[in-house]
Amino acid sequence: MTGPHQEQELHTAGTPLADATAAVVAVHGRGATASSIAQMAGEVHREGIAILAPQAARNTWYPNSFLAPVEQNEPGRSSGLRAVGDAVERATDAGVATEKVLVMGFSQGACLASEYVARNPRRYGGLAVLSGGLIGESIDRDDYEGSLDGTPAFLGCSDVDPHIPEERVHATAEVFERLDADVTTRIYEGMAHGVNEDELEFVDGMAGRLLE
Repeated sequence: MTGPHQEQELHTAGTPLADATAAVVAVHGRGATASSIAQMAGEVHREGIAILAPQAARNTWYPNSFLAPVEQNEPGRSSGLRAVGDAVERATDAGVATEKVLVMGFSQGACLASEYVARNPRRYGGLAVLSGGLIGESIDRDDYEGSLDGTPAFLGCSDVDPHIPEERVHATAEVFERLDADVTTRIYEGMAHGVNEDELEFVDGMAGRLLE
């Protein structure tokens, strides 16, 4: 497909993809950049892991809240999902097995990361949803079918995040549990809309297991 994000350059960091045995696909939030999320991913980087970060046109994947009706966030939502898929495919085309690909994102990027993995179920190296959840005015669990075959999935968020209701985080976790993911959910009391050290430590462990 073509869309607003398909003409953007894929940012790469870490181990060159040709030499990598694992990959992290990192998806930035609203108003941020591929470079900034790659820098965050770099905090959990190890030799042998390539970092692939798609870039949103004008730094925004879709215009409205992820809780808006889906049609109000098109074509950005679908184009963003394709951008995540293209990054995953770049890794697998280079010989990295899907079960060695960790998909992570923050905020808007976390929403896209979770939506992509839920709609393309298979065994991944992991999913890290940092302040985000599945996209849409409501979640119809019947929209998500298949199996993630034990994929580790981490969801971290504040209990008072102004953009991400705690209820949506739990509903997202339930969908991933139904898809046979190995889900860990951590809700942080009073945290701002951001990423804390505990989350990075957990994702660091996920990244380390990619190389086992």
